[in-house]
Amino acid sequence: MARVAVLGAEVAIQGYALAGAVVVPAEDDAAVRAAWHDLDRDVAVVILTPAAARALGAAAVGGRRLTVVMPS
Repeated sequence: MARVAVLGAEVAIQGYALAGAVVVPAEDDAAVRAAWHDLDRDVAVVILTPAAARALGAAAVGGRRLTVVMPS
């Protein structure tokens, strides 16, 4: 079964765990890129904080995962 992950600063994403999402805290650009690379293959949707989306740039677009950016 496909899962939803939420990636970004912990303070902004921790509540998503209550909805069953995989919460992936990443506090800086390098941590965001590493976390993106390490996501499990069964993650089909990734919700990004605006800062995480900026850190990933074009890497977050296309590919096999649907990405959504939280409003700022």
